[in-house]
Amino acid sequence: MDAQLIELARAAGASVVTLMATDAWERTRDGIVSLWQRASPARAEGVQGELEASRDDLLAARESGDDLTEQELRAAWAGRVRRLLSERPDVAADLRRVLAELDPEAGQSSPGVQMRAEASGSGRVYQAGRDQHIHER
Repeated sequence: MDAQLIELARAAGASVVTLMATDAWERTRDGIVSLWQRASPARAEGVQGELEASRDDLLAARESGDDLTEQELRAAWAGRVRRLLSERPDVAADLRRVLAELDPEAGQSSPGVQMRAEASGSGRVYQAGRDQHIHER
């Protein structure tokens, strides 16, 4: 599978899960379900149910401070989208359009750049996508 399609699936999974907890939820659900209706009509109803269940899981996880569930949901939706794109690579343009309508900033990040950091105790993490100036006293 093309690396660009894999990255698109990853970005779509992240965007869909992020948007589940926003005012754009209904538009997100409708956009993703309509994509599946065009690409794989027999599975569209199941996808709608999975979106609803994922949203419930996400909201409960956020309420309890469970970050791991959100990461798992992002990976699960990236996997679903990747499998759809694997079966039907021709829907990639439709997916990009849906994502651009739902989250205009989603496509503006630099491809291939990922930053991840963890700090514990009194550790500090400084990350920047560009210039960063730190003045400590």
